Amino acid sequence: MTIDSRKVAAGILEAVPFARTLGIEFVEVAPEADGGVRAVVRLPDSPATHNHIGGPHAGAMFTLGETASGAVVLAAFGHLLDRAVPLAVRAEIAYRKLAMGPVLATARLGRPVAEVAEELAAGERPEFPVAVQVATESGKPTSEMTVIWTLRPN
Repeated sequence: MTIDSRKVAAGILEAVPFARTLGIEFVEVAPEADGGVRAVVRLPDSPATHNHIGGPHAGAMFTLGETASGAVVLAAFGHLLDRAVPLAVRAEIAYRKLAMGPVLATARLGRPVAEVAEELAAGERPEFPVAVQVATESGKPTSEMTVIWTLRPN
């Protein structure tokens, strides 16, 4: 699988203006050895996104994680957009440790691309998880998130 990370980043930032508002940056969108897809996005440190204790607001961290998961979905299933619309179905986030400064969200696809595509081709509406880990730039994990996505047939 070949992924044009600039095209994925541009597509997400065009489709999700709120990601632009927060200043989310795309670090990497790439295939993984097991056939999966990984995306890494960054939330810069900005007083405009701080909470009452000086770290990134929970809503900004949630948006960062969802944006990373959306980049994975677009990279993995962009070739199916003429047949289906990707939609987030539900999400769960656990804030584990205080985050300070810029944070990175790393998202990974939880099911094989081919398996999801086969379900769509069979007329089903597949669901699949995207796991996200949020960490400081020094690598200290701060949050974990899972976003369940679907491909709604057109």
